[in-house]
Amino acid sequence: MRPTAIRQLKVLVAVKRTIDYAVKIRVNPSQTGVDTNVKHSMNPFDEIAVEEAVKLRERGVNVESIRVITLGQTKASEILRTALAMGADHATHVELPDGADMPEPLGVAKALAAYVKREPVDIVILGKQAIDDDAGQTGQMLAGLLGWSQGTFASKLDVDEASKTAVVVREIDGGGEEIRCKLPLVLTTDLRCNVTVPRYASLPNIMKARKKPIEKLTAQDLGVDLSPRLETIKVSEPPKRVGGGKVENVDQLVEKLKAAGVV
Repeated sequence: MRPTAIRQLKVLVAVKRTIDYAVKIRVNPSQTGVDTNVKHSMNPFDEIAVEEAVKLRERGVNVESIRVITLGQTKASEILRTALAMGADHATHVELPDGADMPEPLGVAKALAAYVKREPVDIVILGKQAIDDDAGQTGQMLAGLLGWSQGTFASKLDVDEASKTAVVVREIDGGGEEIRCKLPLVLTTDLRCNVTVPRYASLPNIMKARKKPIEKLTAQDLGVDLSPRLETIKVSEPPKRVGGGKVENVDQLVEKLKAAGVV
């Protein structure tokens, strides 16, 4: 009897367009949010997620396809092109109206869950958090909605295709935790997931990525409501720190602390 062929794995990577990590964030004049008229790029943690998906294939895992997906306005397609140039095979853009706010983590998780039910995959990889809101909730919510295993804050991933399991090393306080998960799996990547910097997209790959089609969808196509559940009342910068002072002895320190009303 011939051995049963191992089915190829399908991987989905969720990416987000955020303000570039090198940009100094400023609150907009109306104090409704931050100034977004600045350079944007792929969320660094999501860039690590794309790199991990590509490395799975390079390590010999039987990966059939790597899909990337993003929710965002028209310009969000730029980061999909970047992911395609890095080695992804297909891209999907869930378009939001220009000027619309990014949906909250629960809305993103619902959209991703709806897409996975439409296009079944074995592993969903996304960054542990986005550097704009630092919520760090989407991956966990997605796993809950799908009823899948989850490996969060991952620094290492090993997939056993035969047993349909994955061993994930998680970043925890004081070290790493190794867990074994059954596929399908939701994985969120931490900084140490890739020892090397995510690959630089070469010019030939960038040119090829420009010619690849990007699937366009809307929230209505996925049957999800992205209406916000939270309201931002006001955004303001933290108070500027004032300079400190020197004291000659402990008694002077205590006097200053009493004068400041902290003791």
